[in-house]
Amino acid sequence: MIDYFLTEEEEMIKELARKIAEEKIKAKRAYYDETQEFPWDIVKIMAESDLFRIFIPEEYGGFGGGVMSLTVAVEELSRGCAGIALAYAGTALGTFPILLFGNEEQKKKYLPRIAEGELAAFALTEAQAGSDAGNIKTRAEKRGDYYVLNGTKQFITNGGEAGIYTVIALTNPEKGARGASAFIVEKGTPGLSFGKKENKLGIRASATREVIFQDCKIPKENLLGKEGMGFIIAMKTFDYSRPGVAAQALGIAQAALEEATKYAKERIQFGVPIANFQAIQHMLADMAIRLEAARALTYQVARNIDKGNTKITKESAMVKCLASDVAMEVTLNAVQIFGGYGYMKEYPVEKLMRDAKITQIYEGTNQIMRNIVASQLLKEVK
Repeated sequence: MIDYFLTEEEEMIKELARKIAEEKIKAKRAYYDETQEFPWDIVKIMAESDLFRIFIPEEYGGFGGGVMSLTVAVEELSRGCAGIALAYAGTALGTFPILLFGNEEQKKKYLPRIAEGELAAFALTEAQAGSDAGNIKTRAEKRGDYYVLNGTKQFITNGGEAGIYTVIALTNPEKGARGASAFIVEKGTPGLSFGKKENKLGIRASATREVIFQDCKIPKENLLGKEGMGFIIAMKTFDYSRPGVAAQALGIAQAALEEATKYAKERIQFGVPIANFQAIQHMLADMAIRLEAARALTYQVARNIDKGNTKITKESAMVKCLASDVAMEVTLNAVQIFGGYGYMKEYPVEKLMRDAKITQIYEGTNQIMRNIVASQLLKEVK
């Protein structure tokens, strides 16, 4: 096993998250996948175990860990179930705008609540604004000491379950994306409601809902940064959060590799374990090689972010793209190794394959990730 020289604190986080995955999550992953209930019992265990404190600064009730600490936690939780882990990872996504752009009053108000285990969500996507994130229509009109929000957000992770939402809305529609601003909206605010819960292919334990604003009145103090900074805040948030998507993909792929390796040693065909056949050995080898390469790049990018490297747009896109492609490849191969059994719900690999697919899509499709990488490369070469 490659030594990534994790700190003592990171090793403790990794061990704790793995213990939760093994002892609490795995036993219930099939149930939550089938019922689509939100896993509040597991979220409570995560909160009681202080996992939500990991990425919150010490002065706001956290442990002061960075993206690397979050990465190892998300990876291990996702080995158990990516859908359940997403309640945690989605909260980090909703928290990054506050961490990066919140003023002192906003941080004091909201970060201690998240450290205690209150969920957060990030609301950017709309029906006509997916990859084209600049095409949002949700409005935020300033009226005296308040902003009034109107519009509908779609496919929002933790929608309806989170207590704190960071929302991107237009304050100056004439300027397009440059007229977007970011706001903090609390659950229970009059005018905030939630639409249908989506029936998804994978990550079915995660709540994905519409978030609806109808004359939703919020104090002007809930503006993050300044008016017109919304798109910048969103893109910078993704720079910090995409290693988390990569970590989720790593966890899914690791689980699939472990299941496939174990099965290959147990499954007898032609009088011998199928692991004896070179075709299977090569599949397992390729799965392991690709997974370790993706892990190495993901960890290195996370370290760079924690060291204060601000030019991470290209690298964050790289790890999200690579790790999610690897997760899809590894889970597909795991199903193939299981053969007909891999297609059956009584075995875990079909769920891992379904869960892997979304990592190639959300927080920017992998086609968009390649656009970002190419764009940054072209800017770097004079």
